[in-house]
Formats: sequence, structure tokens, C-alpha cells
Amino acid sequence: MSDQKDSEKSQPYKPVLLAGEEEFQNPLAAAKSWDKSLEREIFSRWESEGTMGKFNVDSSKPIFVMDTPPPYPSGRPWHVGGASHYAQIDMIARSARMRGFEVLFPIGIDRNGLPVEIYTEKKFKVSIKATPREKFLELCRIALDDLEQEMIQILKMMGYSANYEQKYRTDDISYRALTQSTFISQWKNGRVYEGTRPTNYCVDCGTTIADAEIVYSEIPTKLVYFKFNVENGDSIPIASTRPELIASCRAVIVNSEDERYKAFVGKNAIVPFYERRVPIFAHNSAKPDFGTGALMICSYGDYNDVQLFRELGLEEIISIGRDGRMLPSAGEGLAGLRVKQARNTMIERLQKEGIAFKVEEIQHRTPMCERSRTEIEIIPMDEYYLKVVDIREKLEHIARKELHFHPEMHRTILLNWIEVARDWPISRRRFYGTEVPVWYCSECRESYLPPPGPYYQPWKDEPPGNPSCAKCGSKKFVGDERTFDTWMDSSISALYVTKYGKDDHYHERTYPATIRPQGKDIIRTWMHYSILRCSEITGRVPWHDVWVTGWGLDEKGQKMSKSKGNAIDPIVMLDRYGAENFRMWIASEVSVGSDYTCSEQKIATPGKFLTKLWNISRFIAGFPEPKEIPTYDELSSSDRWILSELSALTEECIAGYEDYNFFVPANKIRDFTWNLFAAHYLELAKGRAYGAGFTQEEIISARYSLHQCLKSILLLLAPICPFITEVLWLRIYSEKSIHAGAFPDPKEWQKEYLKYQKQIVDFNSKVWNEKKAKGLSLKDSLAIDIPDELRTFSKDLKAMHNLS
Repeated sequence: MSDQKDSEKSQPYKPVLLAGEEEFQNPLAAAKSWDKSLEREIFSRWESEGTMGKFNVDSSKPIFVMDTPPPYPSGRPWHVGGASHYAQIDMIARSARMRGFEVLFPIGIDRNGLPVEIYTEKKFKVSIKATPREKFLELCRIALDDLEQEMIQILKMMGYSANYEQKYRTDDISYRALTQSTFISQWKNGRVYEGTRPTNYCVDCGTTIADAEIVYSEIPTKLVYFKFNVENGDSIPIASTRPELIASCRAVIVNSEDERYKAFVGKNAIVPFYERRVPIFAHNSAKPDFGTGALMICSYGDYNDVQLFRELGLEEIISIGRDGRMLPSAGEGLAGLRVKQARNTMIERLQKEGIAFKVEEIQHRTPMCERSRTEIEIIPMDEYYLKVVDIREKLEHIARKELHFHPEMHRTILLNWIEVARDWPISRRRFYGTEVPVWYCSECRESYLPPPGPYYQPWKDEPPGNPSCAKCGSKKFVGDERTFDTWMDSSISALYVTKYGKDDHYHERTYPATIRPQGKDIIRTWMHYSILRCSEITGRVPWHDVWVTGWGLDEKGQKMSKSKGNAIDPIVMLDRYGAENFRMWIASEVSVGSDYTCSEQKIATPGKFLTKLWNISRFIAGFPEPKEIPTYDELSSSDRWILSELSALTEECIAGYEDYNFFVPANKIRDFTWNLFAAHYLELAKGRAYGAGFTQEEIISARYSLHQCLKSILLLLAPICPFITEVLWLRIYSEKSIHAGAFPDPKEWQKEYLKYQKQIVDFNSKVWNEKKAKGLSLKDSLAIDIPDELRTFSKDLKAMHNLS
């Protein structure tokens, strides 16, 4: 009833004392509401006790290992969506502990790679190209320390229960040494090769990037229509968005079914301005409905060009350099220009010479660097590659048969990526990362790899052990100056946290990990690369369960990001509303894996439930918990009913926790607590709980059931709301933390009284509505018949409603 006064808010008279009971003081009497400032006090106590996140590898409990994502500090860390991701990861750890597991919950910081360098350049207003390498690395470390401190602050504010004393960083010497050791191992096993291949290159970042680091954007561009003369005196029309690459054209293709061009196949076209003859081939990758249906094949305009150069055995002409400027091969008037300048210049030249006959403005799906948002170029680069293509079937088998996805829908992302993934370019031409541990003979360029174990910096150190070249005997070596793709480090997190190569006993007890929690946006990078690397190095998958979250969206449905300016600062929200609001919001917002909308109003809303929970707890804390435990037969019907409901709730919540879907327990607990327990059962039981006019057995039954329900609610809610449940538990029930406890047993109470829920709710609503219609208060008497099916609840219903 909307205007019903909550019985739990006040106690008009003292409860009856039973035989043997002493005067009782409500432990929550002085605290009328939940105080969010207690959160930091509680977390400080957890830290000072030194037990939070502790892990015993020799525990008799079953072991639960989390390969948690080390957050990546690439600027001001995290928006609300990012922070909520880690709040849910903490719920995985806390719920696993309460399910009886010994939990390894590591915390790391990912401190490698290109974004770190970009942030450092902006922060200190320096250029990586103009700063000595040693100095630049030191600036990166300083910048990262500041960002890391803020990340740790947010984690602690949220109640993240990892072991902070054993925090790791991916730029630690020990971590980088493991990355290098695994590279050396994979090299020796024939999984690594060096080659010069056309590859993705970001001019702004100055490095190779992997396919997985490419994003696509629809951007405005010009589709230019122009003619190639054909050696028989005809001409063939070409359409291209890359006319600046005419200098690199080595063939023209048309579709074999395209009647317009069948007569041209086998002849040669003449490249305008460069007067080079190139063959015209029939190939089904030419689309008759795009442009003119005839395409020039250049080195390299897109991935189709790369494939056709290999397939047709074409000789490349590279006309774009690593600095993003046209090379001398582009010819006079273009050499030295940036790509877009060269494009415009070539369009003008084609139009002036009457070669171009149409220029069309279109939206073109363009590959961009994920980090810099610069259009990528495909340039032949000498890099190290990790083989992927030859084990696609193995990777697909793992993805289909050996992984359990939460939710299942995200398995498709991994499978789709494996189907198209190419060999992975793993070397980068940057500074802040794990160095490629290779030296080269100064005389013959033979590679020298050191023994695995130590951390190597070939760009500044001599090779260890004064080696001789295995090929020519020379003792002069030069070190590789490249670093690894940051995913080379991240992909072995499951090995690092399980002490691979350091502690065999520890590793055997903890590997494979139990679960990998991560976002859906890095399935094709972190998840894919981890499976690729760990399964090859150990012969076993790194984990069997993967838990994948969706994206945090703004109120317009756009993905939240710092660069878009639509991000909400989690520190502001945590300061304003507290961790419990924040955690309850994200747990109850959406089922696991789906995108969710973030707003301040939504984060504020759970405060009403926390207030309700506090009021209920304060009311129940006013009754002493019976020392004497009643048997099932001694329980009143109303108590059997609510314990039946509690049993069903416990079962549903534990199932939700086992599926790592916190939407289930969050919403089930809130609905039970607010709409069933408080609205109906408290009203049924409060008369007996106070005791006047009831037998000792009836009083004990009511008080026992009230406390059993509150205990179970707090235990079931603890992984989601760790602070308020801790305070209530310590003040009402125990000196021992609630987080050292276990979930209630759903089989402790029978469920035979579940059938009465609808009848009880309907009857109570009927009485409240009738009193309202007659202008009566809730305390006023009313004459109304109790249905036959509710006769067993008659005494409580009469007391609850003052029925005559």
C-alpha cells in the first residue's frame, strides 16, 4: 500500500523478554541511517588487518583463480563504464569466496605500449623522436606512477578486494623477463619468424600495428573516375579512392562475368603519366557494381591489393614512406608530399589532362589506427611475426569446445576473428615496452637469442656471455632496438599470476586459471592472443570460463569514452553517492554481457534500497535473536511461508552467482526484501515478535525467522554491497567479518509454503484497498472474511490488519 507506514522504522514499545533473557539494547538504536563515510573506514580496517585478498596455495579449499585485466593507464583513468567493469570483477571474487573457494585475486597495472608514450608526450610536452631514449623512458615511468595512483584510489573506493601488497606491473623487470622468455621459447619452437611483409602502419605512431588494433570509420572521401588507355587503342574506365597510388599500379582487374570488359582481359593497360604497361586480369574480387567495375591494383591501397600481389606474382612499387610522405617513385610533383596532398594534386592533374571524367563525394569505410585515429597505410616492414594461420583449426576448437562463455552470445566475436586472423606482427618501433631480446651479428646479420630467464635490453646492453656468431664466428653484435606489441605482455598474464617458470608447485595448483573477466572490445586482442600464446607455451588453455561485459553508454546510447567528452567521472560519483550505490546500480542495471546506460540519476537510485535495508535491519535488531532454535514443527505458518520464500531466493541468487550474472541476485534480493519481506512478512510477524498476547513458542518462531531472513539477505547481498552488509553484520551478529562467511544453504528450509505467496499478497492488498476506500487508517478495525486457504495464517492476519 503506497501510504503504508513502514513498521521497521519505529518500535512503539519494548519487546517482551523471554525466560532467561536479560534487558536488550538495540545495537542500531543510535544509527538511524546508512552513512557512506563508513566505507573508507571499513576499507582501511580491511587493509590494516592484512587479510584482504590473501591467497593460500596449499589451502584445503578448492582453488579459484582469476586472470583479472590489469587496467591500462593511458591518460586520466576510467570513466564510470570502466570503473563499473572492475566493480563487477570484485563481485566475482567475493562471491567465489562465499561459495567456499580459496580465491587468487591478483591486481596488476598494464604499463606498456603506445598509449603510454602518447600520454607522456602530451603531459611533458616532449617528442619521442627528439628525446634521448633513457630520458623518455624515465618520463613514462613518472607519468604512469601518477595515473596508477588514481586507478588504485578508485579501486579502493569501490571496495575492490584484491591483494594490493602483491600488485604487479607489466613493466616490472620480472614481468618483462617472462615475456622475453616466452618469446625465446616460441622462437625455438618455430612459432616466430622474421619477414618483410606489407603490414599495417600508423604514420603518427611511427610503428607497425596488428589487424586487431584497426578500427573502421565511415569518412568522406572522393571516388575518382578516370581512364587507362589500352594497347589496342581503346580505354578502360577506372574508379579509385586512392589516385595518389597510380605510380604503384601493377595490374587492372575486372570481373570475369562482367560483359563490358571481357574483350580487355589478357591485354595491357597503360598507366597514365608513368606510361607503364600493366596486365588486365579477370578476377572475381572485382565488383561490377562498385565504381566502374574495373580496379587498379596498387602496392598497397588495401588488403585486397596485398592478396592479389601475392596471388598474381606482381612486383611491388612502394610510393609511400614511413614518414607519411610520397617517395621518389611517385614521380616529380608528388614526391615529398603528404598522402592527402598528393591525392588532391593527382586529382587536379587527372582533371587538367582530361583523364578524369567524374569525381564523386562518398562515405568510405576506412581503416584507422585504434589509438591515434589516423588512416593507416600498408607498407612493407621488416618485423617479427607469431604464426596464427597454421593453427586456426586448433584455435577454433578451443573457442568452440574448451571455453564456457558468460554470456554465450560473445563466443561469436572470437570465432569470427579466428576465421580471418592473420599471422600477428609482434614487434613495434617504439620505446616504452618490453624489448625484443635479439642481437645480430655485425658481420653477417645472424640472429643471436640469449638464454631465457633474465631481462634484456639489447638497445643498450651487450649480449650476455660474450658469445660468438654461430654462423661466422664474429664476436661483434648489434642489439635490436624494437619493442614488443603490448599484447605480447598482456597475453601471458595467466602465466605470470600463476608463477609459470618460477614456482612449479604454485603453477600446477593454480593453472589453468578458473576465469578470465574482460570487456567485449578486447576479445580479438587480449582473449585471442592469450589463448594463442598460453596454449602453445603450456599445452593447456589459460582458463575455461570467460566472463565478458558490455559497454557503458551515455544517455543518448553512445559508447562512453574520454575522447568523446561524454564520460562520467567515477571519483565524483563515488564521493557523492558512495560505493554501495555504485555497485548496486551496476549489478542491478543489466544482465551480464549487455551494454548498459550510465547516468547520475541511475547511480543515485539504489540509495532508496540501502535506506530500506538499514531501516529493516534496525527494526529486526531491536529483537534479541533467540538462543533456542525452534524445530520446523514449532514454526508458525507465517514463518514457514517466509522461510520457504527465503529458500527459493537463496537458490536463485546462488545460481546467479555461479553464472557470474549479478543482475539476478541484485534484483531478486531487492524485490524480496522490499516487496515481500518488508511489505508483507514484517507486518504479519511483528505482533508475535513484540510478544504481547502470544505464547513463548510463537514469539521465538517470529524472532528466529526475522533474524534468519536478515542474516540470509546480508550474506546473499555481501558480494554486491560489501560495506553496508559488513557494518550490519558486525553490529548485529558477529565480531567476525561477513566476508569470512558462506552463503546460506538453500536446503535449510522447506519450500512447501511457496504456494501461499499469491494468496497472502492478494489478501493483504484487498484489506489495504478496502480500508483506503472507506477512509480508515491501517490501524482501524475491519470486518472481513479470511479465505479458507489462508485459515492457517488467521492469527497473524487478524493481528496485522486488526480484523474483527
